[in-house]
Amino acid sequence: MPEDLRNRVDRQPTVAGLSEADLLARIFPRLRMEDSHTINTVLGPGDDAAIVAAPDGKTVISIDTQVEDQDFRLLWPNGYRTTGFDVGWKAAAQNLSDINAMGARATSMVVSLTLPVDTPVSWVEDLADGLTAGIRELGATQCSVAGGDLGRGREISVTVAVLGTLDGGRPVLRSGAQPGDILALAGTVGHAAAGLALLESDVAVDTLAPAERVFVDLQSRPRPPLDAGPAARAAGATAMLDISDGLLRDGGRLAAASNAGVALDPAALARLAGLLAPAAELLGADAEAWVLGGGEDHGLLATFPAGVQLPPGFTAIGSIHALGTDEGPGVLTARRPGDTGGWDHFAH
Repeated sequence: MPEDLRNRVDRQPTVAGLSEADLLARIFPRLRMEDSHTINTVLGPGDDAAIVAAPDGKTVISIDTQVEDQDFRLLWPNGYRTTGFDVGWKAAAQNLSDINAMGARATSMVVSLTLPVDTPVSWVEDLADGLTAGIRELGATQCSVAGGDLGRGREISVTVAVLGTLDGGRPVLRSGAQPGDILALAGTVGHAAAGLALLESDVAVDTLAPAERVFVDLQSRPRPPLDAGPAARAAGATAMLDISDGLLRDGGRLAAASNAGVALDPAALARLAGLLAPAAELLGADAEAWVLGGGEDHGLLATFPAGVQLPPGFTAIGSIHALGTDEGPGVLTARRPGDTGGWDHFAH
């Protein structure tokens, strides 16, 4: 934990001053969502395990972890402090997005927290508030927190598992793209990367203009388009995945799973890069590199048969083609290979 935060810890209660039961008593009321609890959670927090409904006999499940100084920083180089609310929101958003990418909707969530003993109690309460705010404001109105776990560790770690339902339908996999399909994007791409660059710069966040500050906000609190996944499935999407690690890397995953080639439209890339101009000009950065290599926006990349009307929120950005005899699955762009490869947890 940063030294200045440790100094502030001396002036407020920390988790070391509470029992596990006391801390849970602070958290549980902040996780209560009465409207969704009665729909999907049969038995919530308080027992050894939760019981949740499986409406159509199939359950979609995803899990993700955020670790302090690996996935988020409490204090950034430019002085910006990450709040517990930010971490809770992001934990909800990135997991809800994975369920969305299957064409499903989230029904319940469990959360595991690992906390150093000097973590302020107020920070943990803020995390719980951010988690529930993310669920509500992103539109996962039938998802509730069914339970979780608390533990002690050297750094803050937040693990969330989300369950979802396909409402009797079939999932949209990465492997279904066909030659001639349209490649389409829902949500943003590169915006969270621009926000990360701003946080790692020496530009103070409170000096940013609104057109620049928005990128920091999207890095801290992503806004995945949760209506888009089920809508894409209903419209006949042939393949889909969450863009968490960059357009090139995730597009390459779709290409490999479908054994096909992905060609990105240069005009579409230019339009996407143009949206990042305020941050790129401020930092003297390459906006297209953010578009191609930046993750954490948690938009959706999907393919649709030619002639299909794209669902609301989707924009065509390329196409799928059959592989030539000397060509392997991958993404074609005008940039040199290796210019930007997206995020890899073990390469950074």
